[in-house]
Amino acid sequence: MLTVDQHARIRQLHRDGWTVGQIAAQLHHSSKTILKVLAGPAPDPLAPAATRAAPVFDPVRGIVDAILAADETAPRKQRHTAQQIFRRLVADHGYAGSYAPVQRYLKGRRLDRRETFVPLDHRPGSRAEADRGHIAVDFPGGRRSVPVRIVTWSDSNAPFALALPTERTEAILHGLVEAFGFFGCVPAEVWWDNPTTVAVHVLAGRERTVHPRYAALAAHDPFTPKFCLPVTPREKPRVENRVFDPQRQWATPVPQVVDLAAWNTHLRPCCVAARGRTCGGNPETVQVRFDRERAAAAPVPARPFDPCVFHPAMVDKYQTARFDHNAYSVPRRWAFRPVTVTGYV
Repeated sequence: MLTVDQHARIRQLHRDGWTVGQIAAQLHHSSKTILKVLAGPAPDPLAPAATRAAPVFDPVRGIVDAILAADETAPRKQRHTAQQIFRRLVADHGYAGSYAPVQRYLKGRRLDRRETFVPLDHRPGSRAEADRGHIAVDFPGGRRSVPVRIVTWSDSNAPFALALPTERTEAILHGLVEAFGFFGCVPAEVWWDNPTTVAVHVLAGRERTVHPRYAALAAHDPFTPKFCLPVTPREKPRVENRVFDPQRQWATPVPQVVDLAAWNTHLRPCCVAARGRTCGGNPETVQVRFDRERAAAAPVPARPFDPCVFHPAMVDKYQTARFDHNAYSVPRRWAFRPVTVTGYV
């Protein structure tokens, strides 16, 4: 392919009265090339490069494709590298070529199969994403890793963070109830990965067996439970990025607090202050965009959801009911009878 400077030189010589044959002899190009340049006003930047023939490698191309197809079902650490494929071609198939064509071919195959993405866009108020992170916090009794529930609106990126003592179902329920109260509205959808405390069973595609209490929360508020496909957190990128905010921005240096309540008192202003920023190249602040989300979202129900789990138990002869490996005393009249334990975070 001729460069822009070569195109310019050919056209300048033709402007100065040179014939096609003279230009071809001077610049060592064929007359056909000179005529092609003169026929167009400018070089074509999209002209495809000529495909180079590979007479030695082409006969074994199908063998390489078969090896790669077999690798798709092999364990990741037991798949062929380019060097291993080259050795097999030489040893088993008499390949007489060099390593470079094999390497180039595999590089092209990887580029063709490389995953691509479409940027997500969401209507205001339609969707929130939930996840959890961990933060090291210094308490009077020493340093502990504290689970932090993160909820982020997909359109505005408005965040909520709440430190909780556990990651159990009752903690998730409590965290979402607090998040909806903090935002003052409820999204149409709430997206998760697939934690067993929410999605009890992962079925085909996006089908899930949802925990009964989480389903009860979704029916109460109401919103639609949504889940990412396994190993695809890119489906909820907002919260995946927000998980790092408590670690890098709100908990550096390591905070020293008396208890979880004090730590959550620190987190609330951080979430509010994050609305004053812009993100994703959008000139509007998070607060301006969240105001649109809040106007489009559903209101929080007047009667709050009871964020607890229920567990059946039998009262024994010691007048206790067992729950979570603990024995709780109950009145004498319930001895030897079934009861329901209500567990909160």
